[in-house]
Amino acid sequence: MNDKKVKVALIGAGGWGFQHARILRDRNDVEFCAIVGRSLGKTRERANEFGTNYYLSIEEMLQAEKPDIVSLCLPNQDHFEPTLKVIKAGYPLIVEKPLVFKMEEASTLINEAEKRNLFFAINFNHRFARTVKLAKKAIGEGKLGEIIFASWRFGGEGVSDHPFANLIETQCHGFDMLEYLCGPIQSVMAEMTNKTGKGYSTLSLSLKFSNGAVGSFLGTYDSSYMYSGTHHLEINGTKGRILIKDTVREFTYQTAGNEIAEVWSAGYFNDYDRDFHKTFDEHMEVILSAFKNGEHPPVHASCGVRALKLAYAAIESFKKGIRVETL
Repeated sequence: MNDKKVKVALIGAGGWGFQHARILRDRNDVEFCAIVGRSLGKTRERANEFGTNYYLSIEEMLQAEKPDIVSLCLPNQDHFEPTLKVIKAGYPLIVEKPLVFKMEEASTLINEAEKRNLFFAINFNHRFARTVKLAKKAIGEGKLGEIIFASWRFGGEGVSDHPFANLIETQCHGFDMLEYLCGPIQSVMAEMTNKTGKGYSTLSLSLKFSNGAVGSFLGTYDSSYMYSGTHHLEINGTKGRILIKDTVREFTYQTAGNEIAEVWSAGYFNDYDRDFHKTFDEHMEVILSAFKNGEHPPVHASCGVRALKLAYAAIESFKKGIRVETL
């Protein structure tokens, strides 16, 4: 597998699917064999744009192309059936977040993939921002000491017919990021509001980590992605503090008691690291490397199950007015 191109098919011809197609077309180690879409005109146009074949049926595509791996990028609430179809056909896969919206569907996908020993990756691409890599390294080197608290805030515009869409489809990044950097979340306590009539589109969580640290978590679809500081992450330890601004914009590390901080931001010609979309390029690089080497995915789909479990713990907390254990 290392010396030959990986044959990849894409299911999804929508907006973020464009990013999948762009990456697959541009990689020298990929044969981008097909796009599957739901409407003939849009799917054919996207396939022509990227010089690949097009289909309106997953089954027909799999039978005709026999890809090495399938990448799926579909509307957030429509992930389950196409994903299960690919798994039952026995193909390794890369899926977008959220994994699904229902815990029973998540369990079905994981169990069916495990039965077939399939490579099953999920795209939590925020982990692959330069800022987050720097944060992970600093924490791993002990530069923060013991983590005492973390604060996550993320959100802009958004609409959905699901009452907890922001929590499940967008804040899954927050759950994944905080556990990736700070360790397991032991319990949650939630408040939410439907003040704008769009479901519970703004939420505030109180977190407790298994290492004794605490956290605050604010997510919303009632703000604007045009605002600076739309995304903010602070991790404070006994020896120092990390700040991440707008995921890809700025990383700051400062030791306790020191007025001088170390700051990373992309330089004048460094368009790559300041481009949010390139976080997926970075993730795809390690996904395909792991796949070619017969290794486990760098971010397994089970991380999507974990994020969904934390979301439902927050919903239970909000509905019952209690703190909910998550481990």
